[in-house]
Amino acid sequence: MTGSNAGAAAAATRTNGGREYAYRARNERIDRTVAFAEVDPTLDFDRLRAWFGSDHVKPYWQLDLPEAAFRAKLDSKLGDDHLTPYVGLLDHTPMSYWETYRAADDAVGERYDAEPEDRGVHLLIGPPEYLGHGYAVPLLRAITAFQFRATDAGRVVSEPDVRNEIAIRVFERCGYEPQGRIDLPDKEALLMHCERERFFDAVGEPADVDVDVNGGSDADTAADAESEVGR
Repeated sequence: MTGSNAGAAAAATRTNGGREYAYRARNERIDRTVAFAEVDPTLDFDRLRAWFGSDHVKPYWQLDLPEAAFRAKLDSKLGDDHLTPYVGLLDHTPMSYWETYRAADDAVGERYDAEPEDRGVHLLIGPPEYLGHGYAVPLLRAITAFQFRATDAGRVVSEPDVRNEIAIRVFERCGYEPQGRIDLPDKEALLMHCERERFFDAVGEPADVDVDVNGGSDADTAADAESEVGR
């Protein structure tokens, strides 16, 4: 673990309503507390199923499923030891879904020369009322910093759908650079890389972000506009 806030990993666990946060930061630029917590199927099943059934999410995730099928899919993700699903929260309100994963153990790892430490990220913003307010960039910068601080990764990768131009622009604003198109089992994607040194040098972490990390994770940032969702 590296970076100016690495020592925060020893901080006391912060909870809200019984939910344990892996990451929490007060970001004064957007005047919001950003947090990530591992998915709890007891707390999150209904909201996640509703989010995946939203019109702005369905074309990219294709997980608008009947209840039993969705539960089986969620259980599969929770049982996958190379992937960790998170709920993202603003001011302690769940509003986004995230997956972080070991890229070398994922299908994307077969499309480039993946290092064992490389991490990857998927995301979506759930409730439509959170779109168009500039939250995607600070959230993505937070989860990216989280991965660099929680692991020894020198690179975080993403593979948004090539049709999702808004998501691609958000990734670019967070230090991700296009590497070329790749074919994945569920989509044609744009492979994007975010290198550790580039992230902390070019994207950085503003002084007005107060970070609290539990179990190895993170820091964060802000920006201004951009709508967005994406995978």
